[in-house]
Amino acid sequence: QVQLVESGGGLVQPGGSLTLTCIASGFAFSSYAMSWYRQAPGKERELVATITGGGGVTNYADSLKGRFTISRDNAKNTVYLQMNSLKPEDTAVYYCNTVHYSGQWRNYWGQGTQVTVSS
Repeated sequence: QVQLVESGGGLVQPGGSLTLTCIASGFAFSSYAMSWYRQAPGKERELVATITGGGGVTNYADSLKGRFTISRDNAKNTVYLQMNSLKPEDTAVYYCNTVHYSGQWRNYWGQGTQVTVSS
């Protein structure tokens, strides 16, 4: 079955950097786009970034362009989110996501990893 396991979250000071990792299993990883979402307390889950299966195309939330970078290593079934110049408003649980179609669309989520930006 599809499994997504995130890691790399933690406490970081404003202006700092952090790299999140998501290891995927149970599907043909290189055939599917992967995304990172985040959910801050009291807010809806929002899309952070998406990368195509081959890694050639990426998209970002407008507010995060230039600070966050999504990448993937298909040999390792892994997708990354490099976060720079972190701000307190980046504090959230970050989730790895993939969407598959097999007669119907289905979202798969990891368990999430907490990122806290605070001095």
